[in-house]
Amino acid sequence: MKKTNFIAYVMCALMVMGCSTTAGTGTILGGAGGAGIGALLGQIIGKDTKSTVIGAAIGTAVGAGAGALIGKHMDKVKAKAAAVDNAQVTEITDANGLQGVKLAFGDILFDTAKYNLKANAKVSLDQVANLLLSEPNVLVDIQGHTDSTGSDKVNDPLSQNRAQAVAQYLVSKGVSYSQFKNVSGFGSHMPIADNSTATGRAQNRRVEIYMYASQAMIDAANAGTLQ
Repeated sequence: MKKTNFIAYVMCALMVMGCSTTAGTGTILGGAGGAGIGALLGQIIGKDTKSTVIGAAIGTAVGAGAGALIGKHMDKVKAKAAAVDNAQVTEITDANGLQGVKLAFGDILFDTAKYNLKANAKVSLDQVANLLLSEPNVLVDIQGHTDSTGSDKVNDPLSQNRAQAVAQYLVSKGVSYSQFKNVSGFGSHMPIADNSTATGRAQNRRVEIYMYASQAMIDAANAGTLQ
């Protein structure tokens, strides 16, 4: 049985409601009680992966003027993100060459080897939720990462569960699960620092939240109506 399918089945078994898989995407959508909270499980990427593309290529051409409008709007999103406690905020480029925003959280979200959110982590994620509620046309990818301590058997599902915990918490605060496009765990396979040092390992233990333009935002930019 493939690793992705095995983990998907385990996660489904742990959820109160059933799950259904979307063929070819590695994503699971599920419901949780009457609130209809969506749960997303992204595909765990193999150890040979060096990078991942944020967002999905669209069929709509984006002119220079529209790209500038999106950049101006994402500057506003970045300014909102800068107010989130304990987040490192940087500008990124998505799969369509458009401006986006990344929030990175270090060890403040989880205790060692755990994926239940700390109390102070929820304060930061409440702020992220408010940001996303104010920006319904922003799409989101969430990525979980670990350091190289321990085996892939432990680190891969741990990183996935951490990304999942962040997504589920944001949805529980009212963010539409349709805003989340990829919720993925990469284990220790995408380090940003040297795992041979304590400082480097601390940097590698992280959750990253990527925000980028949806088709609705692109359409508004092409129409010249995006503010």
